Amino acid sequence: MPRTPPLTFNTFLRSRRSIRKFNGQTIPHEILREILEIATFAPSAHGLQPWRFVLIKSERAKLALGKALTDRMQSDMQAENAPESQIRGRVERSLKRIAEAPHVILLCRDTKAVRIQSPEETLMGVQSVAMAGLQLMLAAHARGLGANWVCWPLYAQKETIRALHLPETWQPQGMVFLGYPAEEPGEKVLKPLDDVVLTIDQ
Repeated sequence: MPRTPPLTFNTFLRSRRSIRKFNGQTIPHEILREILEIATFAPSAHGLQPWRFVLIKSERAKLALGKALTDRMQSDMQAENAPESQIRGRVERSLKRIAEAPHVILLCRDTKAVRIQSPEETLMGVQSVAMAGLQLMLAAHARGLGANWVCWPLYAQKETIRALHLPETWQPQGMVFLGYPAEEPGEKVLKPLDDVVLTIDQ
């Protein structure tokens, strides 16, 4: 298998950005399937591949998902005594973002994939799904697409399952908004490497 030169591949990895504005163009189905297939090549704990993907394309499904998420968001914010104007603004922005995303891919962890039910095994499954999510976004980036990882379903797992009629064992972890970019992202602001790396050499 031919290998990408390191410099080219490193430049590619550094160039990935979160895209929040899309031009509305629909991604061909064969490209979506290719991206999802590449995502399944991610590593997973024990090789169990606990990820499950829900490709949301219809306006009806996006509307149902948006209502489930924002209803829970509104309830949580009201419990925290947030001002109604703030709640309305956040709900409206959230619904708008979901509606404007040409495609939404929900990433779930199948709880049946775990052999032993323990906090550690649960966490390993969550980590595995997250790795598949990154692999998915890199595959999209390689195709010139924009993607944005959103964690909202994590706060409304049961509501999301009900809204999309998912199997009860498909535990939502996050979702990716996917489409052709309509913005040029700015430079990424990173913490200095020495702030995030601890070297132990003895």
